[in-house]
Amino acid sequence: MPDAEQLTRFETGKGFLAALDQSGGSTPKALTLYGIEESQYAGEAEMFDLIHAARTRVITSAAFASDRILGAILFEGTLDRDIDGRGVAEYLWAVKGILPFLKIDKGLNDARDGVQTMREIPGLDALLARAAERGVFGTKERSVIHAANRAGIDLVVTQQFRVAEHVLAAGLVPILEPEVDVHAPDKTEAEQLLKAELLRELDALAGSGKVAVKVTIPSVDGFYSDLIAHPRVARVVALSGGYSRDDANERLTRNPGLIASFSRALLDGLTAQQASEEFDRTLDASIESIYRASIA
Repeated sequence: MPDAEQLTRFETGKGFLAALDQSGGSTPKALTLYGIEESQYAGEAEMFDLIHAARTRVITSAAFASDRILGAILFEGTLDRDIDGRGVAEYLWAVKGILPFLKIDKGLNDARDGVQTMREIPGLDALLARAAERGVFGTKERSVIHAANRAGIDLVVTQQFRVAEHVLAAGLVPILEPEVDVHAPDKTEAEQLLKAELLRELDALAGSGKVAVKVTIPSVDGFYSDLIAHPRVARVVALSGGYSRDDANERLTRNPGLIASFSRALLDGLTAQQASEEFDRTLDASIESIYRASIA
């Protein structure tokens, strides 16, 4: 079972989740936005060293604190990294009071039936055991829905819950992430199908554990209020999904109870070239705007 203090904080605390889980596929773009071009590093090892340095700069900033940030989502490779001599997950909770989550999916399958399901996750139970040992509180696993295809959406949600069952059995809190593409021409209909399937699976969920759900900010304001209120849901969080930070924040304020779990929108404006004062000031402004939208 999850730690009671941590679970209470996750369910009732004010704030949002910082998504710092860029993987091998998304790291080059993240570094470019951070002011580091691909020509400035050679190979994957150097790339991951650079993104870890960037994450460390964010996490150790005075602006990155538990009064506004509930949790941080980490990439698997980060589990084996340190900050100030502590494992990153341990540092987040022991030093910052911020809940550590781990991205466990291995990317997406090719699109079929209007969706992209998760690739197989080899050694899932061993990974979950290692995460629990390192002090991780929960996990995150992403699929993508591109169209209002009932069969595809059913497949995505079923897969998400089967993975969640393993996470719950390991004593961790899963964040299911069935993202709906913001550019889907039938986004509203896809969200209707998705919510119905989520509620069906939640009602059938065995045991007493709770899950969280990460969704795209809905087209209809307040659309996920019944999902937020479901007794088996610890929290519903939202990705920025390609919206600008200002746009995502504005949409979020129209959905009470939905909190942010932003990545690009959180880090936008930060660069490796900034002096500490400018970096911290930029990060603080970003965090404050997302926090305000999350508690509206």
